[in-house]
Amino acid sequence: MASLNYKHLRYYWMVAKTGSIAKAAEQLHLTPHAVSGQIKEFEQSLGVELFKKTGRNLSLTEAGQRIMSYADDIFTTGDQLLDVLRNQLQARRRPFRVGIADAVPKVLAYKLLEPALQISEPVRLHCREGGLELLLADLALHKIDAVIADRALNSVSNQVSVRAFSHLLGKCGLTIFAAPALAKQYKGTYPACLKEAPFLIPGEDAAVQSKILRWMSDQHLQAVIIGEFDDGALMKAFGRAGAGFFFAPSAMKEDVIQQYGVKAVFDVPELIEEIYVITTERRLQDPAVMAISQHAKQDTFA
Repeated sequence: MASLNYKHLRYYWMVAKTGSIAKAAEQLHLTPHAVSGQIKEFEQSLGVELFKKTGRNLSLTEAGQRIMSYADDIFTTGDQLLDVLRNQLQARRRPFRVGIADAVPKVLAYKLLEPALQISEPVRLHCREGGLELLLADLALHKIDAVIADRALNSVSNQVSVRAFSHLLGKCGLTIFAAPALAKQYKGTYPACLKEAPFLIPGEDAAVQSKILRWMSDQHLQAVIIGEFDDGALMKAFGRAGAGFFFAPSAMKEDVIQQYGVKAVFDVPELIEEIYVITTERRLQDPAVMAISQHAKQDTFA
């Protein structure tokens, strides 16, 4: 007898478990004709019949039943081996701990961090959100590896003492968004038509807040500030409900429109939002941070 053909054995095992060549073929992504031919070859190599007709289905012969117990053991052991290998791979994943400042839009944070999961050296991503000063303190204590922030380190309060370096990921203008019903109420030439319109703006911890207020003043909008939000996602939720116009980076315009069902009403390219990654490295060396930086410059902020 020739050596056991494990591909044939799996086909036989799938037919035995499903009771049908058609069902087995569907799970194996093969045609029923191909599976039937492989089963016949297997029977010929073994010198026994494995199946017999029982109505519209197939049932095992006595020889088929004996082989089935061995096949169960073989493929159960194979699945256990794969589980062990997956667990070992997971255990080898290097932790990559990133702090995300509250002022950084979460959709943008995802776009920036996603390339870190695609590098050849697998990482296990740990994300921590919070105020920038607290995250920088964690960076100084090596509790996290990097911080995604909306400002450079030298613009943070002098009370924060950490030896770290700011690396610009990119910058872009802002876009004003609104729920469609609210946008219809303010027609005309932008931004003049937004005079006395309701606005939702980022909280005072966001570097862009002062830029927005100064721009509103320069445009003589006399806008009504309905609310300030440290959480950008909450601000956009209020915007989706029609509470007011709000700002978001132009680089994520399509994502905001799709996720919140709002309308982009006006681009403000002179309002610049900058995004940095802050690390303890003067020159980027961590493969995950390098992937984030490269993708940000070549794609997200391109």
